Parts: sequence; C-alpha cells; structure tokens
Amino acid sequence: MRKTSIRFFENIPVRAVWEEESAKWYFCATDIAEALTKSNNPRVYWATIKRRNPELIAICKQLKLKAKDGKYYNTDVVEEKDLNTVIALIPSKKSDVFLRWMKNLETSIDEKSKKKAYELFESGYVSEIEVGTTRGLQEIHGYIFGGLYDFAGQIRTCNIAKGGFAFAPAMYLSETLAAIDAMPESTLEEIVKKYVEMNVAHPFMEGNGRSTRIWLDLMLKKNLGVCVDWSVIDKNDYLAAMKKSVADSTDIFALLKSALTTDAENREIIMKGIDYSYYYEEI
Repeated sequence: MRKTSIRFFENIPVRAVWEEESAKWYFCATDIAEALTKSNNPRVYWATIKRRNPELIAICKQLKLKAKDGKYYNTDVVEEKDLNTVIALIPSKKSDVFLRWMKNLETSIDEKSKKKAYELFESGYVSEIEVGTTRGLQEIHGYIFGGLYDFAGQIRTCNIAKGGFAFAPAMYLSETLAAIDAMPESTLEEIVKKYVEMNVAHPFMEGNGRSTRIWLDLMLKKNLGVCVDWSVIDKNDYLAAMKKSVADSTDIFALLKSALTTDAENREIIMKGIDYSYYYEEI
C-alpha cells in the first residue's frame, strides 16, 4: 500500500502519494482543481482542463488513490516541481494563495511535527510508549515536537486558557495528572472519561490535542483492540463536542464510539488519522 498524506486547503482535502521508485511526493490533480475552484464535479473539471491543455499529459502520471467509495483508482498526479504549471492553467483568484500555502507546508512547525508523528508509528517506537499515563503522553509529545519546541515533552509551569476557558492551574497540575494516571481504562466509558480529563488538564504549552489523540488511540488499542477512524469525524462536530465535554461528555463519547474500528493495525487508518488530527487544529 502506498504512503499517502492529506493536507487541507480551506477545508478541502488535497491528497499526496509517495512513490518509492522515484522517491517523490505526487499531488492529486483533481484535488488541486477542487481546492482552487470549489467545483461540484472536480473530476470532470480536471478532465476538461487536461483536454484543453495537452502539455499537461507530459507532466501528469497516474497512481492509484483511494476514492470516496473505498476503492482504488488510477488518478492523475503531479510532482511538486510541476505544481506551478498545473495551477497556472486552472482559472482561479486563489492561485497565489494556494501556492503560498503549498510552499509554507514544508517549513511550518505543524508540517514538520506531522512528519514526526508519521515516524512515531513507522519507526515502531510507538510500541515502546507507556500507555495511559502522563509519562507516556510526555513521550508522545516529546517525539513529535522534539527540536521544534524547547518545551517538547515538558509539563507546563504557566497557566493557559483557550476560548475563555482556563485549563487546570499549573500550581495543582502535578496532583491533577497523578489523579488522571490512576483513573481506570478497562471500558470505553472509562477511557473517554480519562481522555476528557487529560484535555482539561492540558499539560503542555502547545500541542496538547495532537498528542492526546494519539494517547487516546493507544489506550483504545491496548484495552479494547480498537482505534478511532478520525477521518469520519467532522472537524466542527469534534471541536463542539470537546468544548462541551468540560461539563458533559455525552457528545464526545457518542462521536468517538461511532468512529471506532477494529482495524487498529491498518497503516492507512493510522496515517489518515494523523492528517485529520492536525486538521482539527487548523484555525
């Protein structure tokens, strides 16, 4: 199975696929067309663009990508060096914005840490992480943000707030985290409750959500043999449920329960989960 990655441009997924033979990332041309035009039928739109501009035939190749119906189809893709040519041939007022977005991906902290999150699983190191503890969460955070934040893996010593909500006071954070460590995790209800409490604690200055979702999946996998297929959870639904979970975890429990899969070892589900996890953090 090919290595794939998803970036989101204005909430539209732009897929990329890694080809081992050429050791290059290729980007889905249809997704680029949809991102630039918001077309209701991007496949037809792209086919029309390609037919009108025969020079595209020389720079496009076809690789198998998974479609919405779950099947794999040969799909037009282009490598990074040819993106300018493709974008120039698609009429759009967002061409410059899209190009800047693509350029910034490789240099942003989010993109760099996302690659390290991939590596966390691909290297096998994830199997060595302590499950369901603050220490394990620190290991996850330290791995994906190491070298990017000087506080990677370090419990915060300052108070933080978001959207008007103040997370656990730094003064009592040690006691709070010890209490969370002691919480049971033998049922889905217990695991979700533990996840919600860790979110309220918010032990790091930055990167809590991305780290804690991995932490949650490790608990689910170890104790229940499942994980969350994050790609089926709508971003706005998730954020609203997490915001509400401070007082009532009913919605986040229902949302997570509906997205559970027993295919917890499936590489595609794991990697796509990372992509969507990072998407949740985009403003």
